[in-house]
Amino acid sequence: MYAMQGLQSFEIAAIWAVFGVAILGLLYAVFLRSQILREDKGTEKMQEVWNAIKDGADAYLRKQFRSIVPLIIVLTFALFFSVYIVPPSPEALERFEGVDPNTVRLWIGIARALAFVMGAGFSLTVGQIGMRMAVEGNVRVAAASKRSFGDALRIAYRAGTITGMLTDGLGLLGGTVIFIILGIAAPDALLGFGFGGTLLALFMRVGGGIFTKAADVGADLVGKVEAGIPEDDPRNPAVIADLVGDNVGDCAGMAADIFESYEVTIVSGLILGLALWHITGRLEWIIFPLMVRGIGVLSSIIGTYFVRGGTGKSGNAMAAIFSGFLTSAVISAALFFGAGYLYLNNDAMNALGGWWRLPTAVGVGVLLAIVIDRLTEYFTGTHASPVNEIKKAADTGPATLILNGISVGFESSVWSVLVIALTIIASIFIFGTIPGVEGVDRATFILYGVAMTGIGMLTLTGNNVAMDSFGPISDNANGIGEMAWSGKTDKATKDAQQIMADLDAVGNTTKAITKGVAIGSAVIAAVSLFGSFLVDVSRAQTSLGVPPESLISAIGIRVDIPQVFVGMLIGGALPWLFSSFAIQAVARAASLIVMEVRRQFKLGVLDGKVKPDYKQAVDISTTAAQKELVSLALLGIVTPIVVGLLLQVEALGGFLAGIIVSGQLLAVFLNNSGGAWDNAKKLIEDEPRDPKKNLGKGSERHKAGVVGDTVGDPFKDTAGPALNPMIKVVNLVSVIIAPIVVQYAGANGGTRIVVWVVGVLLLGLLAWAVIRSKAPAESLKS
Repeated sequence: MYAMQGLQSFEIAAIWAVFGVAILGLLYAVFLRSQILREDKGTEKMQEVWNAIKDGADAYLRKQFRSIVPLIIVLTFALFFSVYIVPPSPEALERFEGVDPNTVRLWIGIARALAFVMGAGFSLTVGQIGMRMAVEGNVRVAAASKRSFGDALRIAYRAGTITGMLTDGLGLLGGTVIFIILGIAAPDALLGFGFGGTLLALFMRVGGGIFTKAADVGADLVGKVEAGIPEDDPRNPAVIADLVGDNVGDCAGMAADIFESYEVTIVSGLILGLALWHITGRLEWIIFPLMVRGIGVLSSIIGTYFVRGGTGKSGNAMAAIFSGFLTSAVISAALFFGAGYLYLNNDAMNALGGWWRLPTAVGVGVLLAIVIDRLTEYFTGTHASPVNEIKKAADTGPATLILNGISVGFESSVWSVLVIALTIIASIFIFGTIPGVEGVDRATFILYGVAMTGIGMLTLTGNNVAMDSFGPISDNANGIGEMAWSGKTDKATKDAQQIMADLDAVGNTTKAITKGVAIGSAVIAAVSLFGSFLVDVSRAQTSLGVPPESLISAIGIRVDIPQVFVGMLIGGALPWLFSSFAIQAVARAASLIVMEVRRQFKLGVLDGKVKPDYKQAVDISTTAAQKELVSLALLGIVTPIVVGLLLQVEALGGFLAGIIVSGQLLAVFLNNSGGAWDNAKKLIEDEPRDPKKNLGKGSERHKAGVVGDTVGDPFKDTAGPALNPMIKVVNLVSVIIAPIVVQYAGANGGTRIVVWVVGVLLLGLLAWAVIRSKAPAESLKS
C-alpha cells in the first residue's frame, strides 16, 4: 500500500480503519452465533426433524464441494497463466518499479490465482457457514414461537444476520487485504477475487435452486393436490428434502450470490477509479469506495441489532425488519456525507465540481435499494393488489391464475428497468456535468458514478442477507412445527403455529425483496464492469499503438457493425438458454420425486402402515442438482471466450450489452411472478377452511393456487436467482479475456490458426455442456 504515490497519513489510517471494521463485522457474527446457540431447541420430536434436515443439508454440501473442486483447480492455473499472454499493466510495473517485467508477471499471476482461490473460498465459507447457522436457528425459532412472536422474530432475524455479517466482513476483508498488499496494481488481482466469488455463487445458486425446487414441486403436487394433506405433513416422503432445499438454495445460494455482488461492485469501482486517477492524479477515487464499504458494515451492525417484535402473540414482522433497514440507511447516508466532507472537501476535488458528487452517487445507490425493496414488495406482497388479483383469479381455475401471474411478472420487469435507468441518468447528472471534462473522460466519470451507486446499493448487505435468510429460517421453523406438533389442537400450539405462519408469509416477501435487490445490483455491477471492459480494452489497444481516436472508448460499441450485432443477439439469447436448462433439470427431478412419493403412498405411508423413506427424495434431488453444476457454469465461462476469439472484441462488447438487458428483464420476471404466485397461494391457505364455499386448504381454489406456486417455484428459486451470478461471470470473464483478444486480433499465420483452433475446441466444449445438460443423470435413468 505504501508504494502508492501521494498516499497521505489520513488515507493510510482510513484503509487500516476499514480493515478493522471488517474484523469487527466478523466478531459481531461470532457474538450473534453465541446468542443463537444458547436458545432452547425445543422438544425431542422437534430435534428429530431438525437433525434430519441438518444431515441432509450437510450431505448435499459435501457432495457439491467434491463436484466443483476439479473445475476450480483448472481455473486457478488458467488465471495464473492468463497474465503471461499479455504485457504487465502499467500499474503493476509502477507498483514493482525496477523489477524485471517477467518477474512482475510471475508475481501478478500468483496474486490473481491466489485471489481467485480466496474469493472462491470466502464465497463457499459464507454459503456453508451461513446455511449451517440457518439450520441451527430454525428449530430454535420453532421453540420460541411457543413463548412469543417477538422472540421468534428476534432469533430468526439474528440467525440470518450472522450470514449477513459474514458476507460483509469477508467481502471487505478480502478486498482490503489485496489493496493493502498490491496498491495500484490491486485490480489485476481483484478480478480473480471477484471471479472466484462469482463462480462459487453460480455453483451454489444453480445446485441449490435445482435441489430445493425439485423437492418442493414434487412434494406439493402429490401431497397437496393429489392426497390433500398439509404442506409439511410428516407422511409426505419428500417433506425433508423440501426443508433441506430451503437451506441449500435460499441460505447458501443467496449468501454466496450477494457476496459476489458485493465484491464485483468494488472491483469495477476500483478499476474505474484507477482510470480516473490517471486522468486527474487524485487517489480519492480509489480510497473513498473502501471507506463507504466500512461505513456500511458499521451501519448494518447497528440497524440489524435493533430489529424487535414485541412480547405478545402477534406483531408486524415486516415493519420491524424494514425499520431496521431504514435505520441503517439513514445512519450510513449521514456518515457517507460526513466522510465525504472531511476527506473530499479539498481544492483539487472542488475544482472537479465539488466534494458532494461521490457521496451523492452512493446515496443514490442506497435510495435505489429502498425503491427496489418497495417495488418488489408491491408486486409480491400479500397486502398489495397484484397478489390479491392473482388470488381472485383462482376462482376460475389454474389457467387464469397462471396468466395473471405472468402479467404481473412482465409489468414488474418494466418498472425495475426504469428505476435502474433513472439511476444511470442520475449518474449522468452527477458526473456528466464536471467542468472541463469532455469526451471519453466524461464517459469514464459517468461509469464510475454508476459503480458508486452499485457500491451504495450493496452498502447495507448485512441487512439484505439477514432479510433473505429470515425467509428459509421461518419456513423451516414452520415445517418443523407442522411435523413435530401434528395432531395437537391446544391453544398454545395453535398460537405458535399462527406465529410461524405469519413469519413464513413475511419471509416469502423478504426473500422476493432481496432477490430484487440482488438482480438490481447484478445489473448495476454488470454496467460498471462494462465500463471496466471498455477501459481495459482501450489500455490494451494503446499498448499496441492504436491512435486515441480509434480506441474502443472513443468510438464505442457500434451496433451497425454486423459482428457486433451478432454478438448482441448471442448475449441476449444466453439467459434464455441458461434458464431453459435450469428449469428442465427441475422438471425432470420433480417428475421422479412425484413417482417416488406415489410409490410410497401405495405402500401404505398415508395410512401409517409403513414409515416414509425421506432419504430417497433427498438422493434424487442431490443427484439432479450435481449433474448441472459444471455444464451450466461452462455456458457462462466459455461463451464469452468463444465470442471474443471468433468475432473480436467489438462483438464481445455487443455480447455484454445483450446479456445485461435480456438478463435483467428475464430475471425480474421470473423472480416476481414466482413470488406473487407463492403468496397468492398462501392467502388462499389463510382463508377459513370451507370446501362447500370453495375456501381455504383443500378447495379447488387452493389446488389452483398450488399449481401456480409449483410453476413459479423454479422461476423464483432456480432460474431467476441463478441469472445474477451468471451475468457477472460472463462480465468478469470478458474483462479478463479482453486484453488477450486485443493482443491477438491482428495475428497472422500460425498464431491466427491457433486462435481459431482454440475457438473451435471451446465450441465443442459448449456443445458437450448443452448435450450433458439436456440428458438425464445416469443414476436416475432407471
